[in-house]
Amino acid sequence: MTAHPRHELDEIIHAPVRLSIVAALAAAEKADFRFLRDTIEVSDSLLSKHVLTLEEAGYVRVEKAFVGKRGRTWLSLTERGRAAFENYMDVLRRIMEATPRA
Repeated sequence: MTAHPRHELDEIIHAPVRLSIVAALAAAEKADFRFLRDTIEVSDSLLSKHVLTLEEAGYVRVEKAFVGKRGRTWLSLTERGRAAFENYMDVLRRIMEATPRA
């Protein structure tokens, strides 16, 4: 008997805030921290916490730079993060279609 596909869901991505981060970053080459915070409607501290988890997993790259005198933080998906998100979406499709992996 084949296990249900839900067992293949990536626990790192599965948390709602992290899923929102990864989905937003999948649609862009990179995103500004403040833009991402406002887009997914979370606080700075909550976004920072979840970005750290994604960064430690190798899914997100964090780049800090100055624009004029202001510090800016840019976030992007790594190749590993993009592959993990694509796999996550594939598992969700299989769950919704109720088709086990062959």
